[in-house]
Amino acid sequence: MTLLIVALFAATTAFTYWLRHINLNHLKQHGSTVPEGFESLVTKETMEKTSAYTFESSRLGLWESLFDNLLLIAFIFAGLLAVYDSFILLLTGSFILQAILFFLILTVLQTVLEMPFSLYGTFVVEARHGFNKTTPRLWLADLIKSQLIGAALISIVLSAIFGLIQWSPGHWWIWVWGFMATFTLFMMFISPYLIEPLFNKFEPVTEEGLEDEIKAMMAKAGLKVGSVMQMDASKRSGHSNAYFTGIGRVKRIVLYDTLIKQMTHREIVAVLAHEIGHWRLGHIWKRIVVAEVIAFFASWCAFSALNWDGLPGLLGYAQLSLPAKMVLLGFIASLIMFPVTPLSAWLSRRHEYAADNFAKEITADPDALATALVKLAGENLSNLHPHPLYASFYYSHPPVVERVKMLKNS
Repeated sequence: MTLLIVALFAATTAFTYWLRHINLNHLKQHGSTVPEGFESLVTKETMEKTSAYTFESSRLGLWESLFDNLLLIAFIFAGLLAVYDSFILLLTGSFILQAILFFLILTVLQTVLEMPFSLYGTFVVEARHGFNKTTPRLWLADLIKSQLIGAALISIVLSAIFGLIQWSPGHWWIWVWGFMATFTLFMMFISPYLIEPLFNKFEPVTEEGLEDEIKAMMAKAGLKVGSVMQMDASKRSGHSNAYFTGIGRVKRIVLYDTLIKQMTHREIVAVLAHEIGHWRLGHIWKRIVVAEVIAFFASWCAFSALNWDGLPGLLGYAQLSLPAKMVLLGFIASLIMFPVTPLSAWLSRRHEYAADNFAKEITADPDALATALVKLAGENLSNLHPHPLYASFYYSHPPVVERVKMLKNS
């Protein structure tokens, strides 16, 4: 069985690298070509800049992936998992504290080991292509804050999970599922007001007339939102975006200040109409329901697998603690679920097309969304020539060229 898992890991890894390879080869062949119908929207210079940025960021991603896989091989296949597990067991006899330390130390180690890639990506790749605006001091402050917040959340979640396991060893899977579902919704509720402001400054949209246009469009769509805010994204990056955050009465719209500078009011309203489409068409709650149904089934499967004495032996281990068995199970599950990746991406792309159609109908201005998408792609140097197989496997959004053609041909 160990050889089968090793072979499955090797095949999955090789397939992902092959997808990267054909995607970059496709870009080499077509990267400098302006897509048909885009001649008045995109310059050849932008296409060349996009190719250069895509190649460099992909190369960095490849090296990081190779590094991560080498760590994974050493940790899972070379026996370091058992060594690390024994080390944690020596630190404390507390069942809950063992779990917290196991995952907390592992998270910190992973962050430290991957730090060179983050630094190079931010201060070399992103800076070379004009995106990075952050300073070393701000980067470090973000890292410290994110680690502290992550440590607090990990401690809370693991205390609850392993406390429930102790309390109800025969039925913990359903209690853990219920806790995680509740905690996820709670985080969606409080994140816009407690966590996001720790990293960015949020304030009402200051550009004259824009908030009124947005609210008029939302009223037309029959959606009430708490506020329309702008975020000081430009202090970290030149990338632009817009998003919904929060749930229920605390939901709000957030615009990057970079996006406000790059687009006309018509285009901004069209982008937000697309986001509103996700709410009005029920995509948000549908995704939550589907995720929780899957999580319910996964919790039962995890409970059954973790109670099976033969689980450690699948990869040659004699005995492991529950946290270590969870890591082992998570790794095996990732291999089993890998073929589902394109299905998930396909469902997400369907939602994106539906939201585009909603924006087109609610604004009666498909050209505004089309030009907004082209501007977003150009400003972010997004690849306009992904390989079809790569896009179908990984892209949660349809390729920009396809979206724009659909809007212009409507």
